[in-house]
Amino acid sequence: MDSRFDVLIVGSGHAGAQAAIALRQGKFDGTIAIVGDEPELPYERPPLSKEYLAGDKPFERLLIRPAAFWAERAVAMLPGRRVVAVDAAARAVTLEDGGTIGYGELIWAAGGAPRRLVCAGHDLAGVHTVRNRADVDRMMAELPAARYAVVIGGGYIGLEAAAVMTKLGKHVRLLEALDRVLARVAGEPLSRFYEAEHRAHGVDVRLGAMVSCIEGDGSRVTGVRLADGELLPADLVVVGIGIVPAVEPLLAAGAVGGNGVSVDGQCRTTLPHVFAVGDCALHANRFAEGADVRIESVQNANDQASVASKTILGQAVAYYAVPWFWSNQYDLKLQTVGLSTGFDATVLRGDPGARSFSVVYLKQGRVIALDCVNATKDFVQGRKLVLERVVAEVAPLADVARPLAGLVRG
Repeated sequence: MDSRFDVLIVGSGHAGAQAAIALRQGKFDGTIAIVGDEPELPYERPPLSKEYLAGDKPFERLLIRPAAFWAERAVAMLPGRRVVAVDAAARAVTLEDGGTIGYGELIWAAGGAPRRLVCAGHDLAGVHTVRNRADVDRMMAELPAARYAVVIGGGYIGLEAAAVMTKLGKHVRLLEALDRVLARVAGEPLSRFYEAEHRAHGVDVRLGAMVSCIEGDGSRVTGVRLADGELLPADLVVVGIGIVPAVEPLLAAGAVGGNGVSVDGQCRTTLPHVFAVGDCALHANRFAEGADVRIESVQNANDQASVASKTILGQAVAYYAVPWFWSNQYDLKLQTVGLSTGFDATVLRGDPGARSFSVVYLKQGRVIALDCVNATKDFVQGRKLVLERVVAEVAPLADVARPLAGLVRG
């Protein structure tokens, strides 16, 4: 065995970094290591498709903590090493290079890999995903010579990338297979608003657009062929169609899971001494009516990492946090609180035409989520409505003159 640590953290993103930070803040004095398959220190991922891609924020400003921070807290960094197997009985992991690392407790924070196209031409040069620094660096290197860009996927990653490339003067087409963008995460009012905004900025938004294949000159992409036969010219393609959770080594070791690895309220997997946190952790969430979900957000990564760390420290805790998310596109700041899945009614609060409004989601009369566009006050006050599962009437919710805080009872 090459080495052994009291706590081994697999994954150097937000969740992995926060786990180490929380352990040291809790006075854990054992050995800690973070092993990650990237060469960099832990850094923020959300800006990759926004400020970093746009060139507005250098990579150094994305670092979660500087190198000195980790050294001062005796957190060993093992960058550029991929874990390919877990032996729960021996409490050890195997690396891609053949090395092994032992552990007392294992925190799996490996996130996921971008879901890729499977059609012909998916592997041509110029076809990109957005998940790590290397992905975006490759894209940025090609942007100066690119005129036509095609974005496949109308989720947050796709919309953010389209906004940045439009700002950089590219001719952008955005393809969404469903009948509206953000269809999986938001109601129709928000979808139609963002479709209109992107079109107003010059993006050619295509709904119900199915990709047949990616065409090229033998090595590099030249166009995207749609199912109806139309060929869209493309010097650069961005694929934003979700992620595949990186849990294969855990499942192969016997952990329960599927679309992620299953964890309990303390973020423990079914393997002894193995926790999972962040994008890859499948958990029963009270804000999803107890359904098992994976939440891909910085909030979830940080909060689950803290729960796992406190459990290792012997504290009695359970994961219970209101999910929240954000997205920056053009001069629009979208802030979401709660999970809108399963809503049966929406209330529009404010005027989309004024580019400042909120969509309130209800289920059986209770507020379960809000999408707030340039409406930070609604986001802050709406959090308590979601947390306390407030039953609210439509009229006061829609009345922008009435602060949402006034609807919280007792």
